[in-house]
Amino acid sequence: MPANADSAKALRGSDRACLSKFTSARRVCVEIKFQCARAEDTKLTANLVPIELRSRGVRLGIALLCWSACSIPYLFLADLLLKPSAHAQQTSPKLPPQVSTVLVLGSPEPVTEGESARSVVLLDTQEHPLTFGTVEDYMRSDSSLFLEQRGAGTVQADISLRGSSSAQTLILLNGLRINDAQSSHHNLDLPVPLAAMSNIEVMHGAGSTLYGEDALSGIVDFVSAVPTVDSIRLHAGVGSYGENEQGVLAGAAGRKWSEALTGQRALSAGFIPDRDYRSESASSESRYATALGQSDILLAASDQAFGADQFYGNYNSWERTKGWFASAQQELGSKTQAAFGYRRHTDNFILLRADPSVYANNHVDSSWQAVVRRKEQLKKQASLFYGIETDGDAIASNNLGHHARNSGAGYVDLDLRSAQRWTLSVGLREEILSGGARSVLSPDLAGSIWLGNRLKLRAAGGYGFRLPTYTDLYYSDPTTVGNPNLQPESAWSGEAGADWYPGTKATASLSVFYARQHDAIDYVRANPTQLWRASNLTGLRFAGFESAVTWNPERNQSFRFSWTLLSGAQSALHGLQSEYVFNYPVNNANAEWTGVLPGGLVIRNRVGITQRYQRTPYPVWDTSAAREKGWLRPYLRMTNLSNTGYEEITGVRMQGRSLIGGVELELVRR
Repeated sequence: MPANADSAKALRGSDRACLSKFTSARRVCVEIKFQCARAEDTKLTANLVPIELRSRGVRLGIALLCWSACSIPYLFLADLLLKPSAHAQQTSPKLPPQVSTVLVLGSPEPVTEGESARSVVLLDTQEHPLTFGTVEDYMRSDSSLFLEQRGAGTVQADISLRGSSSAQTLILLNGLRINDAQSSHHNLDLPVPLAAMSNIEVMHGAGSTLYGEDALSGIVDFVSAVPTVDSIRLHAGVGSYGENEQGVLAGAAGRKWSEALTGQRALSAGFIPDRDYRSESASSESRYATALGQSDILLAASDQAFGADQFYGNYNSWERTKGWFASAQQELGSKTQAAFGYRRHTDNFILLRADPSVYANNHVDSSWQAVVRRKEQLKKQASLFYGIETDGDAIASNNLGHHARNSGAGYVDLDLRSAQRWTLSVGLREEILSGGARSVLSPDLAGSIWLGNRLKLRAAGGYGFRLPTYTDLYYSDPTTVGNPNLQPESAWSGEAGADWYPGTKATASLSVFYARQHDAIDYVRANPTQLWRASNLTGLRFAGFESAVTWNPERNQSFRFSWTLLSGAQSALHGLQSEYVFNYPVNNANAEWTGVLPGGLVIRNRVGITQRYQRTPYPVWDTSAAREKGWLRPYLRMTNLSNTGYEEITGVRMQGRSLIGGVELELVRR
């Protein structure tokens, strides 16, 4: 994908311009999808839109557009009033490098953090990589993102963002969607190894206007790295419970091309019976500068087998998933980009590991996406983004049956900005669904304004929606049953916040947010003797605030603290028991310290404290150390040093104290 391997670093001048051009191919600015669904899915898609086109939703969308139009004159007036004098420009204090950090999510094209009007967290996976073992280790740094992990390593994990269910967060790989059509439990079955990634971006809040369905509560984008030198890195480690890991990353870079080959493998005998796992993944990414522009081809695959004791009820289950992903992205001049992505995923599930004949599922699902995007520079401070997209998914399953559906969207976004003063972005998306001429309207509005040189105020609001997965619709097992009459779920959400930059060594942010969901999908039951049934809930809403402080007292030290407080409406259950939605954390805090000592020794400490809904708080302490100088680099990672007994999903025990140590060999040709 586009070259923003150094997007976590401050960029300036031509570097940022080049990055903007290169990474804009990832923007899902516009989408129109048309498709032929199979006859048996016509009934489903017939129910998808009327719910979304409620008059109140349409009125609110139109109101947002009208408000933005009325706001434009006032923003230009603010530009004149807040524009610093020549003397002030000469004496402006230095700002921390985060202000010029380039963000991709939340805007039609890459912008600096100082220009962003959305709450976006950037996690740099190229910084101190030996102190992190998995993508989940990185994502725990964001207190608004709660991971519901079912095992150690990279074994199945769900994402809850600002209280959402796992299905309400959109997962992207280089800007292309990889959400699983069968079940959201497989959304984090990433085909690309961690070592191949440059950064992870997390956007809080609805994002369906720019990125399509599933983005009710936010978006997580995994961005691959671009090699800059010829190098090879090998690592191997062993640890507790028979843990064993190996990895390789080979990169080559020329004047107009680059190639990255990556592979990783991890396995464990398990900390308790039937919690063993084996995880493998590999990828190849080729980039070339052609006469048309930058070309990018990515091929990736993954294979995971794991014991699933208590994962889906009181059973010693077993599961194996495989994934394949291929994408091609091409710039067509300086204004137009095209992209195509294809994903295939298989899931083999055995309810009783000791007796597979009792109950077994075999699912094969596939999805694809094709996008064309374009940018028009209207004036120096005004840009118009638009485009079209078509995509679809299908499944063949012994349990869920054979189904297919397609959808498409058209999107337009007007972006106004005055550097380091104010921004305003207003967008509208029309989603067309298979099964007839039915559509979903998704508006979005975001803006920010600087008060002086140190304080930025921002606000955003938008609409998100999600179609039920095939599991939601058609699944059945001894404890759970789907519902073919499910309505799609949707949500209006808004946020307001402030970012404060008191100097070059510290930053602070605070946001308040609110989301009101319609027809939220959950599995509910009246009592433990009944089956879990997929149902639509009414009146579900979440409100809360999130805060983060980063302090770098010295060049080689960094402190980060984040805390999210969340409140939900239990009345939506109407006295029923919830399997997934009401597993959210009401309090989630994270504190980290990273220091680089003489000799290139890096030490990282993290303490997290989480309190799930109607549960007692629990702490988890992780620490790691690694040497980052020289060609031979030992490392040691220790997790849950507090040996806390806890669950992120009710009934699924998490691993206690463990460690893994190893060494990395790096050879570089400069």
